[in-house]
Amino acid sequence: MTPSSVRPEIAGLKPYAPGLSIAEIQEKYGLSQVIKLASNENPLGTPPLAVAALRRHAEGAFRYPQGGNPRLAAALGRRHRVEPARIVVGNGSDEILDLLIRVLAVPGRDNLVCCRPCFSIYPIQGQICGVEVRRTPLREDFSFDFGAMINLADSNTRLMFVTTPDNPSGHCPPRADVAQLARELAARAPQCLLVVDEAYMDFAPDPAASSLLESGELPENAAFMRTFSKQYGLAGLRVGYGVLPRDLADYLWRARLPFSVNVLAEEAALAALEDSAFYAATQETVRTGRDALTVGLTALGCSVWPSAANFLMFRLPEAAPAAAVCFEALLRRGIIIRPLTSYGLPDLLRVSVGDARENRAFLNALDAILNAARQGGAA
Repeated sequence: MTPSSVRPEIAGLKPYAPGLSIAEIQEKYGLSQVIKLASNENPLGTPPLAVAALRRHAEGAFRYPQGGNPRLAAALGRRHRVEPARIVVGNGSDEILDLLIRVLAVPGRDNLVCCRPCFSIYPIQGQICGVEVRRTPLREDFSFDFGAMINLADSNTRLMFVTTPDNPSGHCPPRADVAQLARELAARAPQCLLVVDEAYMDFAPDPAASSLLESGELPENAAFMRTFSKQYGLAGLRVGYGVLPRDLADYLWRARLPFSVNVLAEEAALAALEDSAFYAATQETVRTGRDALTVGLTALGCSVWPSAANFLMFRLPEAAPAAAVCFEALLRRGIIIRPLTSYGLPDLLRVSVGDARENRAFLNALDAILNAARQGGAA
């Protein structure tokens, strides 16, 4: 298969850049232990009730799941106080995002609107589907310029993507601003769906004040994405969902690959929804850790952006090594964070909130690297 034999959109595609894994850093640097604070995973691991469910149902893995995952859709309907017919579950929320583009946008004619930087799946899947991707930069403080996004929309705009809290900054606009965006979009481009990606909304200080979904305010032209990867600790099982207008949800179910959410993933998700103790512990760990990291990074001279998510974006002090050098120095010490070069932000870094031990280890390692640089030694 030669490059000329694939579609031009694929030949020129830059793939999604995931965070480094623990195993590859252990092998590369000969380390026995590595701390991963790169992919915004749950610092407490997997919910105990989900682990028990996986063990309980493992012997049933030879069975196909029930078509449409109705038990999970019903449970999520209860969670969000919406009818289950509005819920579409998928192999991570990424599958729902991809389906929305495939179902709504006509290749070669339609376009989608998103920001720069943003979660890279939006432009990547748009390019794969042959849909024009229109992007507007975030403001200097990493807040959204909703007016600029609206101005990019026309009669062929089928989707507009907003992540709130945003990745990689953690910025979370007020709920009223997102509602106003939906109203203005409906007036300018009534055929366009506003996709509000709330993957990190559980970690917002006041989700009801930030989330239209939490408040029960569901504009007719809006869809809301959620995931079990973050708050619910199931990133490796790949379960996500969308709360959509009912007619659109029906079309996505028709287009979704059968059985994309497997038996064990569904059982674990159902159990995770019931694990209120794990939910509360995660909330406490993330909020306490987010504050501790903010204080610690600031004390080291870093500039830290306010975050409503389970991660922090920061800039190193002026006299520090370059972000890429610091990232590599942390790797050699067995700590993985996220460089933001793939977001077009080569001078910035992002660190996920870990547990108290992991957060201390990261801050201590960064302190040692910065001290070595000040003294003229190797990072």
